[in-house]
Amino acid sequence: MTKTFTQDDVVRYVYEETSPEENLLIEDALMSEPELMTFFLDALEMRSLMNRIEREPRPDTVQSILNYSRNHPANPPARLRHT
Repeated sequence: MTKTFTQDDVVRYVYEETSPEENLLIEDALMSEPELMTFFLDALEMRSLMNRIEREPRPDTVQSILNYSRNHPANPPARLRHT
């Protein structure tokens, strides 16, 4: 029986979430199915682009965090318990 691989399988392959046995089968499928190979190449490019994304918080967000940390002690004193 021949296994049909989906785009989800290819994404798992791109992110190295497949077993060595699956890798061999997916690689065979990529070589014999041009549409799957095209999707694979697009997925590799997308992964590369996503890995280059750099995000930074807005300056006012950083300032809010710093203000909060200045006004709240890191280890507040334990409250006394009444028994």
